[in-house]
Amino acid sequence: MSSKRQFLFIILASIFLTNAILAEMIGVKIFSAESLLGVEPANIKLFGDLVLDFNLTAGVILWPVVFITTDVINEYFGKKGVRLISYIAAGCISFAFLAIYIITILPPAQFWLDVNSLDPEGNPFNVNYAFKVIFRQGLGIIVGSLVAFLIGQLLDVFVFQKLRKITGSKMIWLRATGSTLVSQFIDSFVVLGIAFYLLAPEGNRWPFHMVISVGIINYIYKFTVAILLTPLIYLAHNIIDKYLGKELSEQLQKEAAQSSEGFF
Repeated sequence: MSSKRQFLFIILASIFLTNAILAEMIGVKIFSAESLLGVEPANIKLFGDLVLDFNLTAGVILWPVVFITTDVINEYFGKKGVRLISYIAAGCISFAFLAIYIITILPPAQFWLDVNSLDPEGNPFNVNYAFKVIFRQGLGIIVGSLVAFLIGQLLDVFVFQKLRKITGSKMIWLRATGSTLVSQFIDSFVVLGIAFYLLAPEGNRWPFHMVISVGIINYIYKFTVAILLTPLIYLAHNIIDKYLGKELSEQLQKEAAQSSEGFF
């Protein structure tokens, strides 16, 4: 039984870490959902200068996988399991940013610059500068991402277990979706506020209304996806329950619920 428990945690942790690190790496890009769908910008006007278009950080594509994995780990390994993997992820993300920073300051080989000196249209192209801009996201984004990530994870597990006390082993959808909706509301605004407003260089600082606008759109997306992915949570539970067997599955869930008091 112990080997099954360990193997399950390793698989879930691997899925969690892979998607969390990738989401952080690609999160610097903001893409237009309207352009992707071939429609005109929404231009929804709220509160004077606040205009909502469906511009999203690229990381939102992968974060739903992190949400689902967090809830599954929460269900079977409780607060300790989510906290452990969250701290490991924060350490891995920090190491990744440090490694990328060191790589960006390495002097480029001249032949690499020469081979990549023109873009597909034949215009001059500084590949080393582009590499730095894309990968060196800046202190604000690094700090904002890590703070938002840890707050979101701790809040998720706290709300999840509070709802579990109310629902017991039933209504998986309520505690999974409910915890995600609460935690990601905070996450959506914390990362943008720190990265692009509080710690952003003066010349690159977003207007506050842009932070709110992108945050609202990101949250709407996460809110919608969290609801749409609810069937996958039940599917994951069914697969895990069959793998563990009824006795071990119930034992893990009981232990997870009993060991998950408090926020930290």
